[in-house]
Amino acid sequence: MYHRQILPNGLRVVCEQVPHVRSVAIGFWVLCGSRNETRREQGITHLLEHMAFKGTRNRSAREIAGVIDSVGGHLNAYTTKEYTCFYVKVLDRHFQLGMELLSDLILNALLAPEELEKERNVVLEEIKAYEDSPDEQVFDLLTQTILNGHPLGHSILGTPETIRSLTREDLLAYKERFYTPGNSCLAVAGNIEPEQVVATTGKYWGEFHGKAAGEKKSLVKIKGENILKSKKTEQVHLCVGTPGFPRDHEDRYILMVLDNILGGSVSSRLFQGLREERGLVYATGSHYAAFMDTGLFTVYAGTSLENFSEVLKVIRGEFADLKSGLLSAEEVQRAKEQIKGNFWLSMENSANRMSRLAKAELFYKKIITPEEVAARIDQVTADEVLRVARTLFQDDLLTLTAIGPFPPDYVVERW
Repeated sequence: MYHRQILPNGLRVVCEQVPHVRSVAIGFWVLCGSRNETRREQGITHLLEHMAFKGTRNRSAREIAGVIDSVGGHLNAYTTKEYTCFYVKVLDRHFQLGMELLSDLILNALLAPEELEKERNVVLEEIKAYEDSPDEQVFDLLTQTILNGHPLGHSILGTPETIRSLTREDLLAYKERFYTPGNSCLAVAGNIEPEQVVATTGKYWGEFHGKAAGEKKSLVKIKGENILKSKKTEQVHLCVGTPGFPRDHEDRYILMVLDNILGGSVSSRLFQGLREERGLVYATGSHYAAFMDTGLFTVYAGTSLENFSEVLKVIRGEFADLKSGLLSAEEVQRAKEQIKGNFWLSMENSANRMSRLAKAELFYKKIITPEEVAARIDQVTADEVLRVARTLFQDDLLTLTAIGPFPPDYVVERW
């Protein structure tokens, strides 16, 4: 059973009753991510997310951790390029506690100066750990290159310089700008009746007020090029990327199937071709990231410098095969069955159901049932996959980024 309503203050509430589970997942989602930051603010969304856990008017940071541990629950948050999510998962009998705790974090966070200094150092250490992860860096390098200066290309973590410069006043102003009822939604999924969700939401979120700043979506300029970054690593970490489809594009389900065929599993073309048949890589795969006004489709591989050119040749070959029509209806059907199987298994988790509800509300302003998603995947045909492959894998749109032990004079040919 689904329920959707808007509170008098403008906060959207969506819930799904799942009677066969013992848990309830509650999420507060705000349409605010690294794409909303100015250059000077880079990393502020993520830092603000951290600070919510560092004490409220009602609880210290230790008490926040203790209250959720005392009932065996799970409390966490994460920041993406377009939204931030705070969520709690508890047994159904602790639903009231979960709702109250989540509202306390969002509405009553102190953002105390002494805690900000400590958490600033935590994030700086997180950035250092990121610098030791070239497999993560190469994805960001690709995003920054393709999006050509657009805020979507900003690192979610920010830079050491911006993190050191951010003040408590910056965080308060940023929160006031984006953490508003009209820019947020509350999603609940689990063994709970919608009537109880509505009553509890009004009790704990009724005093949530504010008006979101009307920020227009920026147009994204796409470009393709090769970027090699020399770094002392054992492997070359490479990404090949191309513009994908935005969240509301009708072809997004077709691209999901193409993604699965090319690099979405151990039976995919890239995994079989690069690892199983040739032994050129340990890790490889593909990934489709959809944003509000654009998208990215990326292939990743990690290999030795001496095998770098051969890996690129294999990737080029897979793109060419798909564009030339080397795809059977049977391969498409296998991909669709795998996607649906993974999807339905994920629906056994109340937190995943809550997440689906929230994203549908934030980006589509409606409830999209799992059955609707599965039906749309079922409709994808081999001809549609080939059409999308020919659209995406155009040589002038493809970008290569690579981080590894390249000598100064190393050159790689354009696609």
